[in-house]
Amino acid sequence: MSTRPALLALALVTAGCREAPDPSPFPDPQRPVAPIVSPRYSNEDARDSAGEFEKVVELAGIQPGMSVADVGAGEGYYTVRLAPLVGADGRVLAQDIVPQTRDALAQRVTRERLDNVAVKLGLPNDPMLPEASFDRVLLIHMYHEIERPSEFLWNLRPSLKRDGSVVVVEPDRTTLRHGTPPRLLLCEFASVGYEVVRFERLPDSESYFAQFRAAGPAPAPQDIPVCPIQQES
Repeated sequence: MSTRPALLALALVTAGCREAPDPSPFPDPQRPVAPIVSPRYSNEDARDSAGEFEKVVELAGIQPGMSVADVGAGEGYYTVRLAPLVGADGRVLAQDIVPQTRDALAQRVTRERLDNVAVKLGLPNDPMLPEASFDRVLLIHMYHEIERPSEFLWNLRPSLKRDGSVVVVEPDRTTLRHGTPPRLLLCEFASVGYEVVRFERLPDSESYFAQFRAAGPAPAPQDIPVCPIQQES
């Protein structure tokens, strides 16, 4: 008599008894997470007219020769403008978590011959950036889409150079309305060991600029507190 049916039954039972993956040691946020609805925040001509890019890079202190990561780059509005700004001696890494968006951006980079730009696929809670590599990491109009911000920010810290910093631009509204209240943002960064070095409202906009640097050692994942939901200010 063939033993195949018995072996198949044993395999099915064994598969059913496999242990579930270990849960993440990082806390889930209390606030809702906004879905990714488009690789584009706004029309590029409209953004140029508002002067957001020029103001943000001025506040961030981005200079020729710097290495900058554009995380959640989407269609590459910031990426293609950062490339000539940092120049031939600088580097831009454009990252996105949607493969189709990453591929479309890679085609744009090739088409526009941006030789100092690399394009990378990241994970929802890990930007997958190389360690000690960046003077600035930009999170532009995307922070509200991060599923588990404590894990994301914890994984982001090692990518910063000694004097590197993280720059956030977000609308001042609830995460369900595709923004982040400033007090919530400051709390979530502080809980992972960052300190704010600059905060300003952007002119003629409901958005704000926030810049952070890592301060001291990163906390253990299980020690990271959960920030309470903040109402719109």
